[in-house]
Amino acid sequence: MPLYEHVFLARQDASAQQVEDFTTQITGVIEGLGGKVTKTENWGVRSLTYRMNKNRKAHFMLLNIDGPAAVVAEIERQERINEDIIRYLTVRVEELEEGPSAMMRKAERDRDERGSGGFRGDREGGGFRGDRGPRRGRDDEATVEE
Repeated sequence: MPLYEHVFLARQDASAQQVEDFTTQITGVIEGLGGKVTKTENWGVRSLTYRMNKNRKAHFMLLNIDGPAAVVAEIERQERINEDIIRYLTVRVEELEEGPSAMMRKAERDRDERGSGGFRGDREGGGFRGDRGPRRGRDDEATVEE
């Protein structure tokens, strides 16, 4: 059967419980039509790049689906009907990604960086340039010897 990655964005006003309930409903539709959900990831509330339907933030949810094309048509129909869903995107893939998605790995990496207690210059190769030396081109300051 074809494999799909499906991401939908729910309004920020919707509670996390409502998003989980909708995800459960979608999973039930998928399984009822002969497909299966192999992975579900909640990426949390994230800022949108631009406003969509007067929303600046949204709940992001990823579903990895193994099922026929009729499954995708039905879940997209359900999402068009639901007022809490801002956008959705389904992509057919050759194989489903094992383990955490790139968004979850990024979230873990960001969490680790914030937990280190320092700024990026503290890390090895983090961009600290060291002493820059005296400035050039001014008569009242020291000039660089060549």
